[in-house]
Amino acid sequence: MATMTISLPDPMKEWIEAQISKGEYASTSDYVRDLVRRDRSRRDQELTIEELRQIVAESRSSGPGKQSVDEIFQNAERLARARGVVRE
Repeated sequence: MATMTISLPDPMKEWIEAQISKGEYASTSDYVRDLVRRDRSRRDQELTIEELRQIVAESRSSGPGKQSVDEIFQNAERLARARGVVRE
């Protein structure tokens, strides 16, 4: 395993040490590895500008939707709850 030395402002160092003290992480390295894993996962899920353009083009060419505005909001709220973004 490779070694890397980084410099952090004191408040960030204290934050990491607090997370370790709470037992959420075994070490500073464990914390940083978790951050990198989460960042990689998040970036893997991001759409590129070209993908977004393609989605917009497809939606424009498909014509008007069949759902009412209320149905669209209900579906969005249901999805947000299912993903834990909105709580009841």
